[in-house]
Amino acid sequence: MSKALNNPGGNGGGGGPHRDYGAMADSTPEVSFAAAGGSSGFSPTEFMSLSEDIGHNITAIHSSTKQLEKQLKLIGTPKELPNLREKVHTINTKCNARVQTTSQDLQRLQAVVRHGDRQQKLQLEKLTREFHGVVEKYSNLQRRISSAMRQTLQQAQQFADQDVEANTRAELLQQQRLEQAHLQQEHDMLDDRRRQVEQIESDIIDVNQIMTQLSGLVHDQGQQMDFIENSIEQTAANVEDGTSELAKAARSRQSYRRKILILLVIAVIIGLIVTGVIVAKLNS
Repeated sequence: MSKALNNPGGNGGGGGPHRDYGAMADSTPEVSFAAAGGSSGFSPTEFMSLSEDIGHNITAIHSSTKQLEKQLKLIGTPKELPNLREKVHTINTKCNARVQTTSQDLQRLQAVVRHGDRQQKLQLEKLTREFHGVVEKYSNLQRRISSAMRQTLQQAQQFADQDVEANTRAELLQQQRLEQAHLQQEHDMLDDRRRQVEQIESDIIDVNQIMTQLSGLVHDQGQQMDFIENSIEQTAANVEDGTSELAKAARSRQSYRRKILILLVIAVIIGLIVTGVIVAKLNS
């Protein structure tokens, strides 16, 4: 498992070797849990590696959310730069890749801790809850940014329409031509802006899909914990029954030995009596 993680665009948390989950992706992310193949035993090394990677990516997703919050405050203000939408899309693309890979790592970690102890299972539940919270916040922020950009786009479209209307009333042909060229440029910019907004809208992650899959993991983990507890109780009951049976067998064996000893004593006494009788007859 590769652990060389570079901190892309300041999205991540602290240093240390981790996997780079900030790869670019153009299509809408589909977060899913692939069936994880695993070994038959518990690997402490793999458990620690996966836990560290998941924790690092949770921190990186949180950092990306903070960056998006700053960009949201600039939308519709004089400080909004032309490259803001491209910057938001870049952050979304890298963060979506982290969400996708972290979801797969959680699936793999769930398979690993099946052979671990209770502490490792609690660690899985903790990481799952933290991932749930940070992804939900990130997804909600994506929707807010998309809505704000759509609103500013509509306002810009209204202003452009007003300019067109004013231009039709222009008296000078030369001025009208100049205005038309300017309006055409504005429409081209609006078309490009519209494509960027639609691209950002396509980046939005369906947090409900992720949470449904994660809730299945938590449910399976709870069933495993219940099965382990029931097995422990059953084992304790079996040990207690076995101890009782061993005690009964020991008492039966001691009783049998006493009976054999009594029979031997009686046989010896009878032998002595018979011997005495025979000796007495021989003497007479």
